[in-house]
Amino acid sequence: MNLSESEAIRGLLAAAPTATVVVNSCAVTAEAVRQSRRAVRRLRRDHPQARLLVTGCAATIDPATFAAMEEVDGVIENSAKLDPARWQVPAPPVPVAASERHTRAFVAVQNGCDHACTFCIIPAGRGASRSAPIAQVLQTLAGHLAHGVAEVVLTGVDLTSWGADLPEPARLGDLVAAILRAFPALPRLRLSSVDGVEIDPLLLDLLCHEPRVMPHVHLSLQSGADMVLKRMKRRHTRAQALDLVDTLRRHRPDMAIGADLIAGFPTEDAAMHADNLSIVAAAGIVHGHVFPYSPRPGTPAARMPPVPPPLVRERAAQLRAAVAQTRADWLHGLVGRPAQVLAERDGTGHGPDFAPYRLPAGTVPGSLITLTPQGIEEGMLA
Repeated sequence: MNLSESEAIRGLLAAAPTATVVVNSCAVTAEAVRQSRRAVRRLRRDHPQARLLVTGCAATIDPATFAAMEEVDGVIENSAKLDPARWQVPAPPVPVAASERHTRAFVAVQNGCDHACTFCIIPAGRGASRSAPIAQVLQTLAGHLAHGVAEVVLTGVDLTSWGADLPEPARLGDLVAAILRAFPALPRLRLSSVDGVEIDPLLLDLLCHEPRVMPHVHLSLQSGADMVLKRMKRRHTRAQALDLVDTLRRHRPDMAIGADLIAGFPTEDAAMHADNLSIVAAAGIVHGHVFPYSPRPGTPAARMPPVPPPLVRERAAQLRAAVAQTRADWLHGLVGRPAQVLAERDGTGHGPDFAPYRLPAGTVPGSLITLTPQGIEEGMLA
């Protein structure tokens, strides 16, 4: 989501009369906020004469802190981050299309969130859920595809809630089906993080049976322990998550599962951590994002009895090790199997399941090539 918005901002600032540096801040964890502040200080040292502006969730939730930094020339809230007037630049004559910096197009179709997970501060920075109409999404995709991109990634803060707020309510499956109908030559369509409980029947059918929808589902799972999920105010159970994975894999055995997992959520005891750890193997999670729990001021979880920080770090390390083992086993199973790989600009590429590949010298960035890996080098198929 941030990448999509950052590229749109980059396109707007191409018309800026002065050199401008933008920090698109994040607030998902306390560490993300600290990194955003560090980025501001570093970029000011590197660009002493530039106009330095801060936007994003951290700057929206706590604008005074960033405005008070001597390095910062201005703060722009999330609601205005794509408004040319706020950047003091003219509106572009046509919407910014595919970025020259990336080989796939990231298309934000939804923003905001209507849920109230007890650990999450993002709704305070993003607001209520808002969906881009199908016609607008198709127009945006047409611009990207005119530049020859081979893969489109649909993104959003709560992607699977797309469509509920439209004048004629719809579901994400309706949008995916409309894209596939409108662009029959689009080779690859990928989804960013999804909430499994929100996957509608049409979307599930497309994930299971449509070859142009990539066999890669990244779940906003958060925990494998039912009591923790309840205290997080998540809307799924461990069994429901595993049933979804089983359904996906039954129809597409090559389906790669990713997941966000939080280690050391308040009140998490040893048994709950064991459940969290065991879901890595149970679900076959090969793309894992592990976050040590980070209290966000103003959220209900921040008032719950905390797990000692050293234990949080230890549990996070155990989760990362479990994901690393599952991922290594998965990659070894892909050796000797041909796959269509999208070439990146740095000599690497990704298969439909988002497995990483090392490319032959001279591969054209943005091209789709078939590779049969013979081994693994530094965590990549080669």
